Amino acid sequence: MGRVFVVELDGRSYRCKFCRTHFALPGDLVSRMNALSCLSFRVSSFRVNITIGALEERLMLSGMHTVADIFCCCCGQIVGWKYEVAHEKTQKYKEGKFVLERGRIVNEIDFSSEVYIDTRPSMSDDEDA
Repeated sequence: MGRVFVVELDGRSYRCKFCRTHFALPGDLVSRMNALSCLSFRVSSFRVNITIGALEERLMLSGMHTVADIFCCCCGQIVGWKYEVAHEKTQKYKEGKFVLERGRIVNEIDFSSEVYIDTRPSMSDDEDA
């Protein structure tokens, strides 16, 4: 296996709950599914810091789908799945979408990019004693 390169995203991002690796930005979110237990992301924007597992047939609440689990590239935890094929016509819109499970991610601000402002009172030139 080769060396793992991690992409750091700026600002608030969805991250791995276990190791805090960045996955996606809030602007990449397409929809909230299953009573807010899952989040769905666009294919083009959600490709950082994950690996995709083998395809398998899985019976989901919305019917039979061909899916692949997605894993955090750093800690290896399963963080969701990718819809490859929807077998029912009404579910075709899901094909190619990534789903993150809310229990396996956190929504955080990147504190390393925060700007610190000195809030201590200072004296102006007129106040010199």
